[in-house]
Amino acid sequence: MTAVADTSASADPSASADRSAGADPAGTTAYSVLGMSCGHCSDAVTEALTALPGVSAVEIDLPGKRALVTSAAALEIAAVRDAIEDAGYQLV
Repeated sequence: MTAVADTSASADPSASADRSAGADPAGTTAYSVLGMSCGHCSDAVTEALTALPGVSAVEIDLPGKRALVTSAAALEIAAVRDAIEDAGYQLV
């Protein structure tokens, strides 16, 4: 599985686009989520991602099948994947 991370809306303009292995930079990151199709799906993914330490906001783009996650610190991709999969969806 490959996570798609888009850091176009970083909270810190000096933040580097380079990432450490297994972590996404702090700011807002877009994740592609397979299986979301309704409001219930959106709520489940939002709840799962909001529970991750450091996450301050989650916005779901349901038509685009993306979760936009804002965090104060870098998130481990494994933690994001686990949260999404525990909610019943797939990080792609």
